[in-house]
Amino acid sequence: MFVEKFITMSSLTEVSSSKTFGGYQKVFNHKSKELACNMNFAIYIPPQASHGKVPVLFWLSGLTCTEGNFITKAGCQRVASEQGVIVVAPDTSPRNCNIEGEDDSWDFGTGAGFYVDATEEKWKKHFRMYSYVTKELPALVSANFPVLEGHMSIFGHSMGGHGALIAFLKNPQLFKSVSAFAPICNPINCPWGQKAFKGYLGSNEDSWKTYDASELIKNYEGPKPEILIDQGVADSFYHSKQLLPETFQESCKQADYPLNIRMHKEYDHSYYFISTFVEDHVKHHMKFLKS
Repeated sequence: MFVEKFITMSSLTEVSSSKTFGGYQKVFNHKSKELACNMNFAIYIPPQASHGKVPVLFWLSGLTCTEGNFITKAGCQRVASEQGVIVVAPDTSPRNCNIEGEDDSWDFGTGAGFYVDATEEKWKKHFRMYSYVTKELPALVSANFPVLEGHMSIFGHSMGGHGALIAFLKNPQLFKSVSAFAPICNPINCPWGQKAFKGYLGSNEDSWKTYDASELIKNYEGPKPEILIDQGVADSFYHSKQLLPETFQESCKQADYPLNIRMHKEYDHSYYFISTFVEDHVKHHMKFLKS
C-alpha cells in the first residue's frame, strides 16, 4: 500500500494502529532531537493516502493532555476520512525528563509545554515545544508519510489554540491556515500564561510577547486567510479571564486581519464542545489546503 512504503522508511516505532472510517488511527513513538526525549504523536491516515499524497492538519492539545485526548474524544476521523486529510496530534510536552519539579503542577511542566522554546536554564534543554511543532514534527511527518508538499494547516484547543495561533503567525509560509477552540489569546495578561512564561522564559516580559498571538498579529506580514475561533459562553476559563478572545479580536481589527469568532451559548471548555464543531474546522482548513 502507498502509505506503508512511507512508514517503513522511518525509525519510528508504531505504538498502536486501529482501522476506522476506511483509514488508520495510529500512534508512533520517536526520539526527539529538539526535546531530547522520547515523544509520542498520533496520526490519522485517511483512505485517500493509499493512492497518493494528501494535505496534513496539525492539532495541538491543551493543558494536561497527551496525544490521546484528541483522537479518542474529538471524533475527527470521520470528517478527515471524508475530506482526505492526514491529522497529526502530538503530545503537549516532554515527559520523564527528570527535571526537578516537572510534575509538581498541572499547569506547568509535564503536560503544559505551552508551545514555547524555554530559555531558563532548568527547562531549556527539553522544553522546546515551539521548535518541535514547527520544525521537527512537520519535517518528520513529511519525510515518512504521504504528505502533499506545501499543504499544511494547524489548529488547537486552549493552550493548544494559543500554540496554533503563534505557530501560524510566526510561520506564515509553513501553514496555510489556522483555527482554534477556546484559545489562550493573550497569555502575557492571564494567570496561566504569566506562570508559564515566567517559568520558561524568565522575567523579561518583552520576550513573552514573541509568543503572544494578540501581540504578534499587530506586526504580522504575510497571507491573511480568515482565522476561525469557536468559544463557549459557558466556559469557566473564559469567565475567569484566562482566554481573553476579545483582546485578540481587537488586535485583529487593528491589523485589518479577517477573524471569524463564534460565541456559543451553553457550551463549555470540554471535548463535547470540540466534537460539536470539529467538522466545521476541518472543512475551514480544507478551503485553503485544496487551493
